[in-house]
Amino acid sequence: MQSRVVKLAKQGAPSVMTVETVEMGMPGPDEVLIKQNIIGFNYMDIYQRSGMYPLELPSGIGLEAAGTIEVVGDNITEFKVGERVAYATAPCGAYADYRTFPAERVVHLPENISDEHCAATLFKGMTVEYLLNRCYNIKRDEKVLFLGSGGGVGTLAGQWGKSKGAFMIGVDGGEEKCDLARQNGYAEVIDFTKEDVVARVKEITDGQGVPVVYDPIGGPTYEQTLDCLGPRGYFISFGTTGGPMPKVDPPILQKRDSLYFTRPTVATYTAKREDLVTSATSVFEMIESGAVKVEIGQRYSLDQAVKAHEETEAGKTVGSSILIT
Repeated sequence: MQSRVVKLAKQGAPSVMTVETVEMGMPGPDEVLIKQNIIGFNYMDIYQRSGMYPLELPSGIGLEAAGTIEVVGDNITEFKVGERVAYATAPCGAYADYRTFPAERVVHLPENISDEHCAATLFKGMTVEYLLNRCYNIKRDEKVLFLGSGGGVGTLAGQWGKSKGAFMIGVDGGEEKCDLARQNGYAEVIDFTKEDVVARVKEITDGQGVPVVYDPIGGPTYEQTLDCLGPRGYFISFGTTGGPMPKVDPPILQKRDSLYFTRPTVATYTAKREDLVTSATSVFEMIESGAVKVEIGQRYSLDQAVKAHEETEAGKTVGSSILIT
């Protein structure tokens, strides 16, 4: 059995990715072989490819896919051939037609959720689940600030936060992304290309600031995020799409009214299988209930992986993107 696989011999620009055809081996005793129908695209893929996150090279790329079980390893009892499954965690290498993968990191896919909707949502949805439920459990009527509100994670976070009764405040750039955020649960959306974000946050919160800011941008928004927080507020940095973060100086957190700073990852919050299954189940339940609707903005073929990365880094994408095998 042969499979196309996107490989990295080195890290760098999107052009370092190449598509190779390889012969697939059989899964090990604790693995399953998955025929992958849809591959999820996440900003984490860009971190892996660009060199922001180190990889042992040569390497595959990607963390998320949905498909069907083709072969099960000798020790596997939870999964059967033909069952629909998904995954959204390391080890990386999701950009492929077929994939052997540790069974303990795989979850069953409910019948009424399509492969497309799952692959467009699971990693981002589990990210939102741990951010809004466990990293900081947002509360009803609480004013919550979420940067990048018109992106794939941001649109899901707006819907999820609204379902919890929170007053979601989004920040993004440009009319299209701000409108998309408004359509996805945000009560207020600040266009940073036209408005002073800190001033608007102070206005919305009657000068108090917010109890939590979710910031996936990094360096360019570091000071802004600090300025938006109220006393004992939580600075949750979960990405660096805009560039590296400066070093966090603990005395600054003290002087700014005892702030908390954390840099969480979905890997830590789903490290135990129990947490992985619970998080994935929460995402599926939110989709099934209609509380979260999936916005697929772009569909690329596996052979268009370079294009997907280029357009995402150029800010030309809206909502979630997927790769189709």
